[in-house]
Amino acid sequence: MTLLECREALMAQVTARLPDDLTAELDAVAQQLNRCRADVIRQAIEYYLDDIEDLRAGAASLRDPADPVLDWAEVRDVLLAAD
Repeated sequence: MTLLECREALMAQVTARLPDDLTAELDAVAQQLNRCRADVIRQAIEYYLDDIEDLRAGAASLRDPADPVLDWAEVRDVLLAAD
């Protein structure tokens, strides 16, 4: 088994329909980066999932009753006094 075959064996194939204008943008970016569509899509999904995880973590900390709520005016005054 070649390296490419091994790599592809560890991946699932996903099919999605995209509007023509989005496909054109995808192709333009892929060409600029000298990559295939699949690589650009894969990287975009990875970035998206990382962002979603960051948002989930942020929302969880906002809901955490043990996490103190700071008054913006007090924080601003402390920061400005530090200058």
